[in-house]
Amino acid sequence: MSKRILVTGGAGFLGSHLCERLLAAGNDVLCVDNYFTGAKQNLAACLDNPRFELMRHDVTFPLYVEVDEIYNLACPASPIHYQHDPVQTTKTSVHGAINMLGLAKRTRAKIFQASTSEVYGDPTVHPQVESYRGNVNPLGPRACYDEGKRCAETLFFDYWRQHKLRIKVARIFNTYGPRMHPNDGRVVSNFIVQALKGEDITIYGDGMQTRAFCYVDDLIEGWLRLMDHTPDDFTGPVNLGNPVEMPIRHLAEKVIELVGGKSKLVIARPLPIDDPLQRCPDITLARDKLKWEPKVNLDQGLDRTIAYFDGLLRANQDVGRMGR
Repeated sequence: MSKRILVTGGAGFLGSHLCERLLAAGNDVLCVDNYFTGAKQNLAACLDNPRFELMRHDVTFPLYVEVDEIYNLACPASPIHYQHDPVQTTKTSVHGAINMLGLAKRTRAKIFQASTSEVYGDPTVHPQVESYRGNVNPLGPRACYDEGKRCAETLFFDYWRQHKLRIKVARIFNTYGPRMHPNDGRVVSNFIVQALKGEDITIYGDGMQTRAFCYVDDLIEGWLRLMDHTPDDFTGPVNLGNPVEMPIRHLAEKVIELVGGKSKLVIARPLPIDDPLQRCPDITLARDKLKWEPKVNLDQGLDRTIAYFDGLLRANQDVGRMGR
């Protein structure tokens, strides 16, 4: 049966892919976004669909609509963006969660929270399991995002216990793919854009800090399986990410190889404050409960992402030539 589904932050990288999947399944989708990091062009494939509606709205203010399900994604997710206005970042996570949980309570909607591996901070347990309580600096420059998401999780579980809301919480690890913001400061987009431009690839620290990269299509599949999982007493939190860990330096070398360029690796500056040295999910719970694990390998995912950024750069060059 068709459902009325609200997606907050739906014009962003992940949200736009989610909207497409929900529409393809025959649902009515209301996408709300304040366009701080999202963009209307990310939704080009959705705009002509009669089941799709787009609304400019900031989730720090209440929203009065009638829906069956809510995916709460709204919040800038890259350090460059969430540190630009840290107070607003915390408000988006906390006030946004309160407003969306209040909406879910009124409409009896099932609600999904896009949490993050950042709740683990700079982890002392590796790989990270859902029972690990984390090692977060509540006073650092990343805390607006880390602690905001931790508080949002607290609110979700209190609403579940106190008001019997049907909640689902996913902790998202590093994800990449088409429609990433080219200036978000994250390593995949940084490395690809630099390599396509023939520039040197800049690395923080010695490049041996590790991450595990999940392609966007795999992540969205995990979200849908979590929301559809019954019984509803499986709330999460559940890690969703790729358990194949690699040093950042090796990712840069892989990007240069796939682009076919002549970029060199350059150590740009020390690691940012509180930047984790290791980040890799234990996805045992997702495999067990959701029968989910990533299917797209790194070469396949990077090829698709490189093609996207190559097209974006060429389009921008064409616009620049037309303007001269």
